Amino acid sequence: MERIVQLAQLILRHGPETGMSSTAVPRLTLIRADQPSMPTPAVYEASLCLIAQGSKRVSIGDHSLVYDASHYLLVSVDLPLVGHVLEASPDAPYLCCKIDLDMAALADLLVADGRGPPRNDLPVLATYPGDPDLIDAACRLVKLLDQPESIATLAPLIEREILYRLLTGPHSAMLRHMASGDSHLVQVSRAIATIRKGFRARLRIDEIAAAAGMSASSLHAHFKTITRMTPLEYQKQLRLQEARRLMLAGAASAGSAGFAVGYDSPSQFSREYRRLFGAPPRQDIARLQEAGDYVGAV
Repeated sequence: MERIVQLAQLILRHGPETGMSSTAVPRLTLIRADQPSMPTPAVYEASLCLIAQGSKRVSIGDHSLVYDASHYLLVSVDLPLVGHVLEASPDAPYLCCKIDLDMAALADLLVADGRGPPRNDLPVLATYPGDPDLIDAACRLVKLLDQPESIATLAPLIEREILYRLLTGPHSAMLRHMASGDSHLVQVSRAIATIRKGFRARLRIDEIAAAAGMSASSLHAHFKTITRMTPLEYQKQLRLQEARRLMLAGAASAGSAGFAVGYDSPSQFSREYRRLFGAPPRQDIARLQEAGDYVGAV
């Protein structure tokens, strides 16, 4: 309990007044919300999410998880999720730190691991009971923001400890699965990276499959199993989320935002936008700006 209170105090001191912000510590993001939010689709990168105060629900398809200060979230591949802050107020804001997983460091830690290959039926999105040692390491990572001259030397060491703590926890098999170069999870991760890099262009499934090292049919099957959507559906979510970001930033109208992310038809853009976000572009952006509760991805 004492450690989670310390983490909350550190996030309050170093985090944004609202929303989410990156920090001087690589791969560390801090998030704050002063009120519950509406369900918001966003891509969650492979990461560890530790809530210090409040709670949040994340969903993919019909699968939902709730995590809070007593449970942390582990995301093992970039996933388009719907996030919803459940508990937050000005007096007790939602506070969270997100630590993106360094796959190179994880693979290095596993070099000496002598256990057999992981199973293929592991969850890519899961919550686990809080670990005091893990929270303590996260506190020390955030606390480096008080000593910027120490970040370059100490942050990699603390990150490595965090990965070690995860490897000795209940999700060890999943982390080994993530670092296994020939696993379906890693292949789908390569496909996701390729889609994200060129999401504005027309989706060419043969090129995506080649980048993943899979056949087109195998890519479809494993992509749907892991992400609960097809590659085309995944690309649509990326396009629509980027269009929403452009409009929220005030840099684009609905028409120009749709065109900027790859839509040729304004009516198709509006139709698919409404299907994902529950309202036409202009109405959705006005609602978000009025509510002021767009927290972002974590």
